[in-house]
Amino acid sequence: MLTYKAMYKYLDEGVHAEVLDFPGVISFGKDLQEARRMLASALVDMAETNLLHGEPLPHPDPASSDLEADIEEPIHLLLSAASRVSVVPHGAGR
Repeated sequence: MLTYKAMYKYLDEGVHAEVLDFPGVISFGKDLQEARRMLASALVDMAETNLLHGEPLPHPDPASSDLEADIEEPIHLLLSAASRVSVVPHGAGR
């Protein structure tokens, strides 16, 4: 598990959200709850994209900060492994 730094800024239209130490992870929600959910999804999507392209994940930087943020808090990235192995019954395909 990697722990990055999330920031949220209240706007008239809703809540802007981004991960300060993972470039490109930005989202938006109508309220804080939705912004948190959308940001978590964006973080997973960006991490998976980096890995699919053979790019490393950014190193978390606990010192990351945005003076304009209304809220800053940790956001945790947890990826799971999967296998695409298929089991072929004995004698199949003969």
